[in-house]
Amino acid sequence: MKAIIFDCDGVLADTERDGHRVAFNKAFEKKGCATEWGVELYGKLLEVSGGKERMRHYFDSHGWPGDVEDKDAFIKELHKLKTDFFIQIIESGELPLRPGVARLVDEAIAADVTLAVCSTSHERAVNLVAEKLLGSKRKARFSAILAGDVVSKKKPDPEIYNLASERLRLEPSECVVIEDNRNGLLAAKAAGMYCVITTNGYTKDEDFTEADLVVSELGDPPNVQVTLEAIRNIVGKRRQSK
Repeated sequence: MKAIIFDCDGVLADTERDGHRVAFNKAFEKKGCATEWGVELYGKLLEVSGGKERMRHYFDSHGWPGDVEDKDAFIKELHKLKTDFFIQIIESGELPLRPGVARLVDEAIAADVTLAVCSTSHERAVNLVAEKLLGSKRKARFSAILAGDVVSKKKPDPEIYNLASERLRLEPSECVVIEDNRNGLLAAKAAGMYCVITTNGYTKDEDFTEADLVVSELGDPPNVQVTLEAIRNIVGKRRQSK
């Protein structure tokens, strides 16, 4: 194992329910849309990867606002507003790192393991999460932060993880992905990478049969669930069994 690749939302921090969802609703209100995504509805919408894709799916299913003529421009403007609101939430410090993230990043840095982030969220938002929550010193040790529209197909398509393999100049089998949902798991596996799942409130009941390890969190002492050594042992056992 030479690299650990983190998803952002739901992995680095629980950003979905009290971050992205809230920001979407603020954007809808700002644009005068009679739309509000509740906690349960948003959980279902998370089956669609990507914010712009999520909004388009919702409006296609529930109807577009009557005054919308250019759907692409409308979605683009809404998504920009939503990103601005999300960044305000991150900058406020309301959303902390998930337990164990900083610890595992520090273990990887100490062991000279390559670090990266692959996310479908907006590049500006992902970079801010890494900068604000991990800190500039840790963020500087990440070899790649791939996000947003850097690829044409979102997870569960493996395109972003294929790109990460190219950018890091590593074989897929040398990389371990940390994800929180089934779309991310399928993307990582389709790219030929190992995958550790850290579940959250939205994803705890999803099917993670293909995962190499499933935990509720990475964990900090005394509740550490995943260490760098444990990940290496899992990878070693998987290779021996092939």
